[in-house]
Amino acid sequence: MRLKIPANFRIVRVPCTGKVDIIHILRAFEKGADGVFVVGCMEGDCHYNEGNFRARKRVEQAKVILDKVGVGGDRVKMFNLSSGEGPLFAQYAIEMDNKIKEMGPSPIRLAKQKKAKTAA
Repeated sequence: MRLKIPANFRIVRVPCTGKVDIIHILRAFEKGADGVFVVGCMEGDCHYNEGNFRARKRVEQAKVILDKVGVGGDRVKMFNLSSGEGPLFAQYAIEMDNKIKEMGPSPIRLAKQKKAKTAA
């Protein structure tokens, strides 16, 4: 089955969402991402016991940080899906992409572009 997800999505696979740290989320923005979409196992079905709960907590912490620095916590979201829910994954990806497009480019990316133009 071929799923249609937005072409601008970059998938980073990890053994467990529990391995996703706040620094990974923030670094994505530093590298030019306009949003971050974390998808973990269904709550209670984590092979590593509580990895998805740790990930959710880290996503919430990243939201707070992004709100404080003016980027917007709404640019980060976490979903829990089972491996058999590919069509739902694609649907969430499209919804997230539309939401990010509505919000516009990340202020971090805009600032980096402006700095690069003035340096050139």
